[in-house]
Amino acid sequence: MQPQVRRSPDRPEVPAIDLQAVTKRFTTPSGSIYTALKDLDLQVKPGEFCAVVGPTGCGKSTTLTLVSGLERPSLGTVKVHGKDVSGITPGVAFMFQTDAVLPWKTVLDNVALGPRFRGTKKPQAYANARDWLSRVGLAGFEDRFPHQLSGGMRKRVALAQSLINEPRILLMDEPFSALDVQTRAIMSNELLQLWDLTRPAVVFVTHDLEEAIALADKVVVLTAGPGGTVKATFDIDLPRPRVVQEVRFEPQFVDLYHQIWEALRSEVDTAYAQTIAAVSEEAS
Repeated sequence: MQPQVRRSPDRPEVPAIDLQAVTKRFTTPSGSIYTALKDLDLQVKPGEFCAVVGPTGCGKSTTLTLVSGLERPSLGTVKVHGKDVSGITPGVAFMFQTDAVLPWKTVLDNVALGPRFRGTKKPQAYANARDWLSRVGLAGFEDRFPHQLSGGMRKRVALAQSLINEPRILLMDEPFSALDVQTRAIMSNELLQLWDLTRPAVVFVTHDLEEAIALADKVVVLTAGPGGTVKATFDIDLPRPRVVQEVRFEPQFVDLYHQIWEALRSEVDTAYAQTIAAVSEEAS
């Protein structure tokens, strides 16, 4: 039995991720200024699974880069576990849309790479890598190269790469978007099972509202860009553990879907109208 942690009522839990009044501007190739995010507030508790949805161009991926330290805010503050983000954030794993496996290294070498960079001795790093490959269902594939794997298997490698260092925060930018529907559901279930082992705080960016609800503790809806910001936040109080393929049929799931879609629909319409207007302007 793990010891209980008692917190004083006047000392609330420090968020794992805390963005306050964050604005992020970029200079475009033409020299103009584009505002990706404006006055965004977002908090994620330790161990909380937060999904972020919104139309293309609303700043979802930018939010992840700010938390990771790959970008700095133009205005506002970004804190991780109570400390200002001033560089690459330690204890954070980032899983991109395109996996980051090295094609010239074996599956085992790829997964062991993170611990090796962090100073773990080679025998222990490779033992840990074999353990994580077993957890993601790739025992027996240690000596394969990435080009010898299916898309779903490569995503399993990427999950092992991300989780082997037991990050306190896991950032995921549409990690399963390239997979077919069946493989995507399988990977979502595996993600939930692996997340439950160490319970890092997760920010999961997706365009798939069903995926967001099935995975998350809360879903954050961003407004259409430019200047995306938080429009609404929904608590997902579906019981855990969840089976992604089954939870979608629960009446509570359907009700949540309708509520969130009502908030999201106008933002999708706005983004679509902006795209059509931009295309028409270029054509004229």
